[in-house]
Amino acid sequence: MSGRSRHAAVGLLLALAACLAAGCGYSFRGNLPAHIKTVAVPVFQNRTQVAGLENTITSAVVSAFSSGGRLRVVPVEQADSILVGEIVGYEVDGAGFDRNANVQAYHLRVVLNVALRDVRENKLLWQETGLTQTSDFQVQGQVSDTLAQGGGAASQAAADIGRKIANAAVELF
Repeated sequence: MSGRSRHAAVGLLLALAACLAAGCGYSFRGNLPAHIKTVAVPVFQNRTQVAGLENTITSAVVSAFSSGGRLRVVPVEQADSILVGEIVGYEVDGAGFDRNANVQAYHLRVVLNVALRDVRENKLLWQETGLTQTSDFQVQGQVSDTLAQGGGAASQAAADIGRKIANAAVELF
């Protein structure tokens, strides 16, 4: 690295350090009101025919909030905010076929309605209708393999949607 490049790199690092020290207006709590430090996530309503989907999705949302570290997940009676949701759509479609017209890949789509409420001020903080998450998965072999792969895709879609909901709720898009 030349002397000029080294000085530029050091200058950039110092500017970054100064920006971080000053805060640069960025908050790890997003745009939430200062008093919101906890969230309750009651089991989502399941408006689909897929049994147990509400537990999978709710668990994924709780996990996303817990691992995000911005809001602590607590019971409803202890919460500063409550995230409620309903699952309104779940579709699995064939997305790829072999030369004998057997399905080799599937496309999974989950649709939800979610809302985050401020308990203290009884105010709606964020709401999204028709929040959609998709997941694609490949299959080979027997129908039982397809069902097992689909369960994995549902879990992956649930994890993805959990992260999407937690991030959107905290950032208040």
